[in-house]
Amino acid sequence: MDRIVDIATDGRHLSAYRGFLIVSEERVEVGRVPLDDVAAVIVHAHGVTWSTNLIVALAKRGAVMLLCGSNHAPVAVCLPLDGHHAQNSRMRAQWDAGKPLSKQLWRRIIIAKIRWQAAVLEANGVSASAFDLLARRVGSGDPDNVEAQAARRYWPLLMGKDFRRDRDAEGINALLNYGYTVLRSLCARAVVASGLHPSIGVHHANRTNAFALADDLIEPFRPLVDALAIRIVARGTAEVTPEAKRAFAGLIALDLPGTDGTTTVAGAANRAAQSLARAFQSGQAADILLPAPPSAVALAGLDSLLT
Repeated sequence: MDRIVDIATDGRHLSAYRGFLIVSEERVEVGRVPLDDVAAVIVHAHGVTWSTNLIVALAKRGAVMLLCGSNHAPVAVCLPLDGHHAQNSRMRAQWDAGKPLSKQLWRRIIIAKIRWQAAVLEANGVSASAFDLLARRVGSGDPDNVEAQAARRYWPLLMGKDFRRDRDAEGINALLNYGYTVLRSLCARAVVASGLHPSIGVHHANRTNAFALADDLIEPFRPLVDALAIRIVARGTAEVTPEAKRAFAGLIALDLPGTDGTTTVAGAANRAAQSLARAFQSGQAADILLPAPPSAVALAGLDSLLT
C-alpha cells in the first residue's frame, strides 16, 4: 500500500527503526508508519530533523523525500540512485532520444491532459465540447501551444472567471500547489522505479529542474487535483488544513477504470512511467500508455476522500 507521509508540525524528528518510519518529538514517539508502505515523505514544517539511516531505508524502497516552501511547492528532493535492473540501458535510451520522438511523446501527453480537463468539466456540469477540437489540434511538440489555449478556457470554466493560477497565492491556489506536490512526488517515484532519470524531460528542460520528466508525466493527472480542490473549497475550506492534506494524500489510492481494468492513480502513474521507458527504448511514441479520461462516476469517488 502506497502512502504519503506529510510532516507539518515543527520540531519533529524522523528516523527508521525495525522496518518503521518513526516520528518523534523531544525523544518521545508520536507516530510510526511501515517503511514498505511509504511512497513519499513530504516535509513542510520548520526545525524538522532526520537520520541518515532513514534516508537510506527510503531510498532502498524507491521512496521519495520532498522538502517544501511556505507555498506548499517543492524546493528540494531526495531520490534513490538505483531504481531498476535495466536502469543503465533505459537512461542511455532516454538521453539519446531524438527531438522527433520527444515531440511526439509530448503531443500524446498534452492530448491526454486536455481530455482529462474536459472530463473534469463535464463531471461538474460544464460543457466541454470545444476541448475535443482542441485535443485534435495538438501537433508534434505542440507548436501552436494548444495546451495554453485549453488552459485559458479551462480555468474560468472550472473555477470562475476571476480565478488566476498563481503559485504564490493563498486559498485554492495553495490547495492546488499541495495537490500537485503529492502527485509530483508520485510521478518522480514512478520515473525512478522505471529506470529513468527524473531531470531529463521530454518537454520540460530547465537545467535547474530535478523533476523535469516527472513534470512531464504529471500533466494528465493535474485535473484530478483540480477536481478535488474545488470539492474541498465547496465544503468551506480554502486553505491547506490537515483534513485537506489527508484528502490529497488519498488521491494516490483512488480507483481509475481503464482498458485493462481498474487501477489506482499510483498504478496508473507506474504504468505510464514503465511504458515511457519502453517508448524511449523502442523509439515509438505509441508505446506510451497514458491514463484514459475518468468518467463522472469515477470522479464522484473523490467525495469519499472528504469524509
